Amino acid sequence: MKKIVETERLLVEEAVISDATFFYKLLNSPNWIEFIGDRGIRTIEQATEYIESSLISSYQKNGYGLFKMCLKESSIPIGICGFLKRDYLEHPDLGFAILPEYEGKGYTSEACEALLHYGKDILKLESILAITSHENTKSQRLLKKSGLSEIGTVKPTGSEEELLLFSN
Repeated sequence: MKKIVETERLLVEEAVISDATFFYKLLNSPNWIEFIGDRGIRTIEQATEYIESSLISSYQKNGYGLFKMCLKESSIPIGICGFLKRDYLEHPDLGFAILPEYEGKGYTSEACEALLHYGKDILKLESILAITSHENTKSQRLLKKSGLSEIGTVKPTGSEEELLLFSN
């Protein structure tokens, strides 16, 4: 697995197939279901397929994707943070999620700040976007704390819901 960034408390690295149990848990956590959406991951095999088709394929196609956040001292995976290339956005957007038991400890903020630097300095991304629902005030606060500004709204392809759009 390839290390992307290291922070004071975290290692951020590419996901691998053996992370399927972690992704099964994350993709079925209450905040993922509420704010990101039910991906229909009901088995470890489906979690494995998600890693292959969503994460690993993005690393290969785009040179980036959603990366696994692990506690530095134990290597325990606690969440994801990284970049997505969506068909309805002109530039990559920052995405993140964390297991409920690790919320509110500043880990996601730490990872977002490190990845925004990585995106600008290593990937040479001039513009980085982020989207979130109007209801997800925690994500809105985190994006603003990370230096992104709300610039308007966007409607994802095939969706009725308007999302808040942020940019660096």
